[in-house]
Amino acid sequence: MLEIVRVPVLGDNYSWLVRDSDSGATMVVDPGEAAPVLAAAQERGWSIGAVWITHWHPDHTGGNEAVVAATGARVIGPEAERAKIPALDDGVREGDTATLGAHVATVMEVPGHTAGHIAFHFAQDGAIFTGDTLFAMGCGRLFEGDATQMFGNMRRFAALDDTTRVYCGHEYTQSNGRFARSVDPGNAALAARMEEVDRLRAGGQPTVPTTIGEERATNPFLRATDAAALAELRAGKDAFRG
Repeated sequence: MLEIVRVPVLGDNYSWLVRDSDSGATMVVDPGEAAPVLAAAQERGWSIGAVWITHWHPDHTGGNEAVVAATGARVIGPEAERAKIPALDDGVREGDTATLGAHVATVMEVPGHTAGHIAFHFAQDGAIFTGDTLFAMGCGRLFEGDATQMFGNMRRFAALDDTTRVYCGHEYTQSNGRFARSVDPGNAALAARMEEVDRLRAGGQPTVPTTIGEERATNPFLRATDAAALAELRAGKDAFRG
């Protein structure tokens, strides 16, 4: 089985420490900074052998070189962003696979937030690492892509099994949910979810991972009917101050 540990970094980022419990093979997804990741691994007696990167932004790659220096880990990430990713060894593209022990993840190219953004989908394990593409009740800002690309990403995610656990890169759920309620005020599932999110955050607790099923019911970006609707939502969220 996969053991997945949430590692808070840089205030509102999450890195993910992932271990195959059978072989002991361990990797980290998007180490925005090294010290918390290395400490979390050491605390558990885990040895990091790989770094998996979803996109080039420094809050997801800032710890690469220090993790490599401390562990000798090999860095895997989007070939399309090779020039921007520190210490990248193995570039991957759509349909490639990455392995952790006996567990196999398929690479999905999901551009929009950055031009070469990828996700890692462990289909047999019901888990996907989406970086800054799909968030709990949100999606990433369109820094290097457009709404048509992001809408395509949302359709791909929506096609996954409802039980698929979504491991994203930030604790943005509460602000995302407030925006979602402003554009979908009659959604009872969304109202109930926000009650739970507010309770968790009041207690300093995390709200992710989420699931595809939860997002299908409450995420306005995943529920958008076309690229134009998603563009309107994204513009609204960018300006939202609620």
